[in-house]
Amino acid sequence: MKKRLLFILVFIVSLATYPSTSFGQAPNLGSAADFVLFSTDGAVSNSGLSQITGNVGTNNGSSTAFRNVNGVMHDGDGVSAQCAADLLIAYNQLNSAVPTLFPAPLLGNGATLNAGIYSISSAATLNLTLNLDAQGNPNAVFIFQIQGPLSTNAAAKIKLLNGAQACNVFWKVEGLVSMASGTTMRGTIIANNAAIIMNTGDTLEGRALSTAGAITIDGVLAYTPIGCGSAVLNGPTAPNLGATACYAIFSSDGAVSNSGITNVSGDVGSNNGLTTGYNPLLVNGDIHLIPDGSTAQAAADLLVAYNYVNSLSADIELLYPADFGKNLVLTPHTYLLGGATTFTDTLYLNAQGNANAVFVIQINGALSTSTYAKVVLMNGARSENVFWKVEGAVSINNYSIFRGTIICNNGALSALNTGVILDGRALTTNGALTSTAMDATAPLIPGNCSTIGLPVINTVGDLVDIYPNPFQTKTTIRFNDPALIADCELKIYNSVGKEVLSTKLQNPSTILENNFGNGVYFYRVIAHGETLQSGKIIAQN
Repeated sequence: MKKRLLFILVFIVSLATYPSTSFGQAPNLGSAADFVLFSTDGAVSNSGLSQITGNVGTNNGSSTAFRNVNGVMHDGDGVSAQCAADLLIAYNQLNSAVPTLFPAPLLGNGATLNAGIYSISSAATLNLTLNLDAQGNPNAVFIFQIQGPLSTNAAAKIKLLNGAQACNVFWKVEGLVSMASGTTMRGTIIANNAAIIMNTGDTLEGRALSTAGAITIDGVLAYTPIGCGSAVLNGPTAPNLGATACYAIFSSDGAVSNSGITNVSGDVGSNNGLTTGYNPLLVNGDIHLIPDGSTAQAAADLLVAYNYVNSLSADIELLYPADFGKNLVLTPHTYLLGGATTFTDTLYLNAQGNANAVFVIQINGALSTSTYAKVVLMNGARSENVFWKVEGAVSINNYSIFRGTIICNNGALSALNTGVILDGRALTTNGALTSTAMDATAPLIPGNCSTIGLPVINTVGDLVDIYPNPFQTKTTIRFNDPALIADCELKIYNSVGKEVLSTKLQNPSTILENNFGNGVYFYRVIAHGETLQSGKIIAQN
């Protein structure tokens, strides 16, 4: 009997001392998990420059003065109705959780709390730093039941330690939630029948949700947390660039020209127009001075890539194209901007730790940037996975840092300006392309670029054979099919794209004298305005 009593006593003591993570159960947020700001009954409003990731809305009221949001706005629709229902369920789950810990109403001041269900029977205040320690358990849940308002002092912070995750932190508040400037808050806040106020410089990794009350923010950073079973964002499947991947700078139909000292890693060229002004010593790739087989294949593949990115359905529409950038943070999705877009200051692309995540930004209008505009890649984002589809002209202003592949449709890429760094490609389906003293680096250049579309010289089946090649004083141009001679013209260009010879081909064989000096030259055989054959010839002593 004594042994049995001792066993029961030990069991009771062990229950009392068992880590509180065993008792914390995260609520099921349902569709509310997709919202970063939401009120079941109340206005949701913004002032200042806020950066928001997650849906925003209200089921009874309006969302006002928000700029571009990395999420979907839902006011009084089916999605907001479902969110309101799911939010009530989550609130009831948090409210009915049985607390085991009862801290003082002044939280923080450097204190460290382990996982568990905490109850405060009055108003609570967060001051300085509160550490939440998961003790190595990423599933550790922290629930705070506050039976009155919750306020934070300026620059108060929640810090997550040893595997703690913001997605496992919950604040159920029976009153106003007011965060002073500079607060860093982590976790999902559910204010019951009360407002939520966030001030300038506040950061929220979590959600601010109210069952009935206005939500007001001013110049904040707020984003839904990842983890705890949240979907991994992959974005759409990347387009297949084909031969176009060989190029850093390319136009399917338009001249390509440069002035100043421009460094390029990747091919440069046009499939219908001359390529001029690029220094071969500064181009780590081929300069296609005239259209050739490579440019023809690139043009065909670019059209395929354009049609693909143009056909993608957008996940998120950014509602203010003229107000793009400005420290906006985007995650892997297909985005749509419905008109001419002005990109000012900084855009952050956050892959959320997924190095294969793809970003597609569809712009139904022209794109221009401010000076010193920049695209910043975060948390594993890579330039080869970023694609910009632009319906119109593109102008990248001085000293901007731009990342990703630009696919410009029927518009000039007429300004890759002084000091621009392009970590990607500048491609257009139809329009001139000009660069000025800038750097362009194409990522993931295929290994077969040097052989794509090359004509086979001196092989039966070509329109013409050129032999010998290389040659010293003269070479012979011979038609393989004399019936094709009519209206043919030969044009030869030097290494900077200047035409050095233009002559009619009127005989089955034509002797070409070396009257233009030693070097590498490019030729085209043209009939009725179309290039029938192109290639390279070498004159040398």
